[in-house]
Amino acid sequence: MAAGRLARSIKSDMLYKFLTSPLTVCAAIVATILILCALLSPWIAPHDPFDTATVDLMNSLIPPVWQEDGDWTFLLGTDDQGRDLLSAILYGTRTSIAVGFIAVGLAVAIGLILGLLAGYLGGFVDGLIMRVVDIQMTFPAIMVALLIDGISRGILPREQHDQLALFVIILSLALSIWPQVARTVRASTMVEKNREYVQAVRIIGRPAIVIMLKHVMPNVLGPVLVIATINLGVAILGEATLSFLGVGMPATEPSLGTLIRIGNNFLFSGERWIVIFPGLTLALLVMSVNLLGDWLRDALDPKLR
Repeated sequence: MAAGRLARSIKSDMLYKFLTSPLTVCAAIVATILILCALLSPWIAPHDPFDTATVDLMNSLIPPVWQEDGDWTFLLGTDDQGRDLLSAILYGTRTSIAVGFIAVGLAVAIGLILGLLAGYLGGFVDGLIMRVVDIQMTFPAIMVALLIDGISRGILPREQHDQLALFVIILSLALSIWPQVARTVRASTMVEKNREYVQAVRIIGRPAIVIMLKHVMPNVLGPVLVIATINLGVAILGEATLSFLGVGMPATEPSLGTLIRIGNNFLFSGERWIVIFPGLTLALLVMSVNLLGDWLRDALDPKLR
């Protein structure tokens, strides 16, 4: 009963903090709109920008509708291949968000398991896992992703590079994020395993795996949720960075990074809308997710309640 009242109190406090923070509310609205538009892109996009049967090169480089020579058929204009930019942004946002969510989910799964093992078992297992974490965290995340992508391109046949690009970039981002999760989970697990409820369960003979999964893990998920939210923006930006550098999604696949890379070629030739609108979409998406992550971190911090 007391635990239920405490949970309801925390939820009400979080809701109050959320509603009294206009910046957080705006970030939530922007993130929700972008995510919904991305999920519904096959139905709300005016065109299918990556269907070669419907793309006409004669429609290339049409400016946005409010500029001279604009066309109401293409509200935000077209790129150099005649693809509708609004539709491309909707499809590209869906890919970027999907990559971000899957990469962060995989990173959380890896970091949660290894962090629990390191924090609960200690000893050699803890030392081995933490040394791997320390080594990996000495390298920037983008460098780790580039290294994994380069290795995969050297191993896989050339004709499979584009086909497996999505899976490679997800794995690259996940392997660059999991050390942060593992360190946080390890620290929280080392605190939780010495509490009375864990000692009591251990005395009655419960297996270590049951104690970790059923009793310790639910109490370390709060910090993990914060890290996952913040790293969602990092993963989306990482995908865009890799695609912009030409080692992420191929040019034939929808992605905010590939759209920005294509538009960058026309930045100084007058067709600035090709890079401005995808760049603005990426900035709004990452900024809104990061603001929500910052709010969640503050809301879950017991010192600020």
